[in-house]
Amino acid sequence: MHPPPLRDANARDLLALAELERDANLAALAHIFAPDQFPFPFDDVLARWRLVLDDPTTVVLVLDAAPGALAAFVAYDDRTLRHVAVHPERWGEGLGRTAVGVAVLGMVDRGCREASLWALVANVRARGLYATLGWQETDETREAPWPPHPLESRWVLPLG
Repeated sequence: MHPPPLRDANARDLLALAELERDANLAALAHIFAPDQFPFPFDDVLARWRLVLDDPTTVVLVLDAAPGALAAFVAYDDRTLRHVAVHPERWGEGLGRTAVGVAVLGMVDRGCREASLWALVANVRARGLYATLGWQETDETREAPWPPHPLESRWVLPLG
């Protein structure tokens, strides 16, 4: 079975990108961002997606689920996997693996020799995926931008 094709995102996908990020975060990260204490910052995430879509150095690819809804997305630039998410109803289908793989190939096509990403230290699901795909966690850490500002670690993938 071949994975479904991802397509280039456009301005019409703005709301669906933020909605998918919210849905995935509420399902996967409620233990970090307790919704009753730290409501999902929808307006801020929507504004960030607007900037990402307008950034000519960033590629944003999406997989449609239904009209106006997305099953997955991935965003990357020349060297960084910036965002990836799969709708919780589609977990276990290999869409995350596919999205990351497409992004890595895109970075290779852009001449990247080492890709990087930032992942929440407490996001066990994402960290497991990255480790399985050969990414290596570094000692570099930083606080996440959203309250309660959990720790993120930098991961790298040698490409060349």
